[in-house]
Amino acid sequence: MPQLGVSVVEGTVVAWSLAVGDEVAADQSLCEIDTDKIVTDIPSPAAGTLTEILVPVGETVEVGTVLARIAVDASAAGQAQLRAGPESAPPTRAHAGPSAGARASSSPPARSTSVQDAAAPPALSASMPVAPGPRYSPVVQRIAAEHGVNLSLVAGTGRGGRVRKQDVLAVAAAYEPRNADRSLHTETPYRPEDEPEPAGQLSRMRRAIGAHMKRSLDTAATCTTWMEADMSRVEAARRRAKASALLGVTALPIVARCAIEALAEHPALNATLEGERYTRHDAVHLGVAVSLGEDGLIVPVIRDAQTLSVEQLGLAIRDLARRARSGGLAPDDVRGGTFTVTNPGQFGSLMATPVINQPQVAILDLEAIVKRPIVVSSDDGTDDDMIAIRPQTILGLSWDHRALDGAQAAQFLAAVRRRLEHWDVRG
Repeated sequence: MPQLGVSVVEGTVVAWSLAVGDEVAADQSLCEIDTDKIVTDIPSPAAGTLTEILVPVGETVEVGTVLARIAVDASAAGQAQLRAGPESAPPTRAHAGPSAGARASSSPPARSTSVQDAAAPPALSASMPVAPGPRYSPVVQRIAAEHGVNLSLVAGTGRGGRVRKQDVLAVAAAYEPRNADRSLHTETPYRPEDEPEPAGQLSRMRRAIGAHMKRSLDTAATCTTWMEADMSRVEAARRRAKASALLGVTALPIVARCAIEALAEHPALNATLEGERYTRHDAVHLGVAVSLGEDGLIVPVIRDAQTLSVEQLGLAIRDLARRARSGGLAPDDVRGGTFTVTNPGQFGSLMATPVINQPQVAILDLEAIVKRPIVVSSDDGTDDDMIAIRPQTILGLSWDHRALDGAQAAQFLAAVRRRLEHWDVRG
């Protein structure tokens, strides 16, 4: 099972598309996985015969371990490993623990490749009965048990009416006072705000995010360049849009539009670097980092963003954020980004060092827009300067020094700033 989003740590097998003994083509869907962020089909890494299914329907398993085994011939094995890509674990990886030996001994002697996932969570110890079966995944059952929620009373918002963890947590919030003394499994990331993690112990979710961020820092030669920009005209345009009831026109889509235009001027930043393969992209598939609160973060992608107006970008960002937070993203919504923007400034931060979203080579950071006294030149062409109060922001660009140089990063930021400071207030 590949990593489907930065903070995804586990998924539930919803259905298998094939049975043991069936022939499978490369990239053919093997099974459907529900991560409670997206529901996605897991493609076969190679053509061959499905020889073993290791994770049954309804079982929840961690990212990075084996789902099934496929027998392939020797010539296809190398290709299968390439198809798996860096986000998947090695093709012949097996389960750890006592059951691994038993499964390995029953495997056919033919060379095989593996579809990955991990061990199931511990058994429930709830006092309230919950309905077993695929409708209630082990994740949902565990959270319901922890919060004392009767699942028969929970309306599901997932595909086909399936109950998702968000549905259970929403119901649990209404009973927070009476459930304040409930006990939680020590390994679960779903903790109430007033109950901290055990000292010295990271949740599985935070460990997954940390591993992703550390992998990026270990891979890229990361540098960050900052540049201040006067947002007076952007703020005026935003107020005008609000007065005209134009939905979604905030500072972020305006900055995104300026970044897209700057990428056309500096195409070296709209690129990916995989190993030693550097690829520039004509289309801008714009990743937008979305915070999911305690559920971590995810980076859905706006495809062909260069074709969209500010209003269209704003609506697209709102739609992706809404679907990300409700678990409604499709697999294609989180793949194939060529450049990413992130907006921690909405929470008031003034300066940050964003981590590059691999395999991209740069990420743009929008910080808070705050009023500051700055020195400005007079409008009459004289050399007289004056102090004025203007809305300012700091734009941060983290970039990969393997693919770019500091001059390119600074030129790109200058191009973004120039567009922001000369933005047409009328839109």
